[in-house]
Amino acid sequence: MRPRKPAIRTCIGCGTSEDKREVVRFVRMPDGTVEVDPTGKANGRGAYVHSSLECFETAIRKHKISSALRTHVNEDDIGRLRAEFERVLEQRGSLVHEDGDA
Repeated sequence: MRPRKPAIRTCIGCGTSEDKREVVRFVRMPDGTVEVDPTGKANGRGAYVHSSLECFETAIRKHKISSALRTHVNEDDIGRLRAEFERVLEQRGSLVHEDGDA
């Protein structure tokens, strides 16, 4: 048996490709809401962002999350998604604060 190829996903923030385990998935749920999917397995249309606040902010600023998920993400959703994204990064141990502290 041959070894499996790693699942590669493209970050919508910066456009570079990365192993699926290195990115965070956003998903448009069947009911139309947008959620952070820490498992990467939720049912719905997905979009991926590197585990960095910079890529997340770029994806928001350029409306790439809305485009990739083919839905409108309003300001209230953005605040909630930012908090969920930061929580996922903290759980993964990859959140770096602006002053450089982890």
